[in-house]
Amino acid sequence: MQSVTEVGKTAKDYELLNTKQKGLFKRFARYYSPYKRTFFLDMLCSFILAVSGLLYPILSRYTLNTFIPGGMLKELLLACAGLLGVYFLRAFMKYSINYYGHVMGVHMQADMRSDLFAHLEKLPYSFYDNNETGQLMTRMTNDLFDVAELAHHGPENIFITSFMTVGAFAYLCTINWKLALIIFAFLPLLFIIAWTSRKQMTKAFQKSREEIGGINATLENSIAGIRVTKAYANGKHEQERFEKNNQGYVKARGKAYKAMGTFQANMSFVSELYNVVVLVAGGLFCLYDSDNFDYADLVAFMISINLFISPIQTLIAFFEQLQDGITGFKRFTAIMDVPVEEDAEDARVLENPKGNLEFKNVTFAYSEKRDILSGISFEIPAGKTYAFVGASGGGKTTICHLIPKFYKIKGGEILIDGINIDKITNDSLRRNIGIVQQDVFLFTGTFKENIAYGKIGATQEEIEDAAKRANIHDYIISLPDGYDTQIGERGIKLSGGQKQRLSIARVFLKNPSILILDEATSALDNTTEALIQHSLFELCKGRTTLIVAHRLSTIRSADKIFVINKGEIKEQGTHEELMSKDGLYKSLYESQFTDVENIDLSTNVSIS
Repeated sequence: MQSVTEVGKTAKDYELLNTKQKGLFKRFARYYSPYKRTFFLDMLCSFILAVSGLLYPILSRYTLNTFIPGGMLKELLLACAGLLGVYFLRAFMKYSINYYGHVMGVHMQADMRSDLFAHLEKLPYSFYDNNETGQLMTRMTNDLFDVAELAHHGPENIFITSFMTVGAFAYLCTINWKLALIIFAFLPLLFIIAWTSRKQMTKAFQKSREEIGGINATLENSIAGIRVTKAYANGKHEQERFEKNNQGYVKARGKAYKAMGTFQANMSFVSELYNVVVLVAGGLFCLYDSDNFDYADLVAFMISINLFISPIQTLIAFFEQLQDGITGFKRFTAIMDVPVEEDAEDARVLENPKGNLEFKNVTFAYSEKRDILSGISFEIPAGKTYAFVGASGGGKTTICHLIPKFYKIKGGEILIDGINIDKITNDSLRRNIGIVQQDVFLFTGTFKENIAYGKIGATQEEIEDAAKRANIHDYIISLPDGYDTQIGERGIKLSGGQKQRLSIARVFLKNPSILILDEATSALDNTTEALIQHSLFELCKGRTTLIVAHRLSTIRSADKIFVINKGEIKEQGTHEELMSKDGLYKSLYESQFTDVENIDLSTNVSIS
């Protein structure tokens, strides 16, 4: 689990911490392992493609020097037929490279996406407190697409360009080694330009990645809240927010393409400079060294120089993809390097707990600046119901989040049946804790699927029994498709009360020993709340229950009530005991039952 200093870190923070990211190539190469055969065939096709590319200039020179001067028509036609056959072979090689190579890249992308999703599932609560969904989706989709393209095109481009460059240089040396060395002398200039441009390009493309992530985050947030936007007629405001991010992306991408344009222009100039060098130097050799270098050699050299230039041009075209792929993989590994939740080495499975819960001098902080909880101590006997009340921000919900180990405590102990929760495996601990919150999250799907989420693999009978106990069965069977009815995205087709009862059914099916009700009914109207309270009452029977509530009328029957203020327990006792103390609880309780009939709402002034 994460330390306090890690709670506030975002994915970008880990990216900055991992700028060097040792072993990046090794980690990337690991994803080729399951596809060694396809990779080998892809490289073999690339090799054949590279070798066959050398045949045309070789055959052209031989034709100019031998077949044409010797009037060898038959040999010339056979050579041309052979060359046509080679071109058919090259076409098949290109097909194989593009098809099988891309399929391999897609499989590697799928493997990375699976690893990333599995890793995201294991990350602590704090990671999602500080990272936007849209940004994570960008890394899951856009970034990994670019990585897949690099996985396919990278090795073959590097292999082909390297082989073609070396092969072309070797062949040029057979024509005239002096002229070949002159051409080779210009290579350092090419490498210097590539090296100096790389850092600027990397930075620019990284920025554009961040901006597209911002667009996705804004888009995801705006679409999810479209009904609120419409209710407040704030479409123009949302458009402005989106355009701000959109223009930021345009600006960042513009800088990236400016760096790319500068790089390409410089590289292209140097590449095309070779043609001038060959023409000038070759012409001089023809004039002053005609015994060793004639016009046929010059023509062959001018044709062959394209073999030397072509790989360089391929590298130029590939460089943007290389930058995108490297940047995407770095962003991928930045997430993969975020520490996951881990069980202690001596952690054990929690089986059939009674539900006795104890906090011993627990201290907690979301950051190093301020403690949210300071020395909290209490014990809840198995099967009892304890309530937590107090002003917002006092630490009530934080207490609830610490029990399932959503966050790591700074000091003290939390015990279940006398066992420190740090010595319990996360999964077994959370399987025995049920949570009903104010903000119910329902998955896109059916009633059946959402209830069954409380117990994967539950039978239809078990699902219906849970729905009956949550008082939502009758409503479900009244629908045309019954339990197979789609509830819409996040349950948009349901009322607040129906969503809450569905979440309660889910917990009934889970059947936990410890139950946490965190403002479970605060968003409901009084009538709906009264109906839900009956379901909650049934749910609480026989379970250790913690209730966080602002409506104090809902917790009057609790076995004990804790008043939390600024991270400390200020008062505790039953409703009657706390009312008799004439303290903070009584003040809170009476403020909720003030006679509002004598308040003039239009002026907010008492007229009594």
